[in-house]
Amino acid sequence: QVQLVESGGGLVQPGGSLRLSCAASGSIFSIYAMGWYRQAPGKQRDLVATMTSGGSTVYADSVKGRFTISRDNAKNTVFLQMNSLKPEDTAVYYCIADSSNARIAWGQGTQVTVSS
Repeated sequence: QVQLVESGGGLVQPGGSLRLSCAASGSIFSIYAMGWYRQAPGKQRDLVATMTSGGSTVYADSVKGRFTISRDNAKNTVFLQMNSLKPEDTAVYYCIADSSNARIAWGQGTQVTVSS
């Protein structure tokens, strides 16, 4: 099994920045990709960004140019640098880990609130 622990959420003003971190432990050899989803109140959980172990990335259109995903493979950690934050970025952000053919873990979620 893979366990994911997120950190770095909080309250930030519009236009500000936050950096989320997610550390993986357990059966990390099975991880192919890591990334982030988010869920705003009353909405479905949506993809934010993912990155494979080889460095290929996918971003939601709504965050392109503002968010950057990165990984430290040696530390089994994925990061999400979020810049130019908007109120509509407010959500619970979840870390995910995938094997080559399945979702294998979700983190517990970290709240990001963008408000003045």
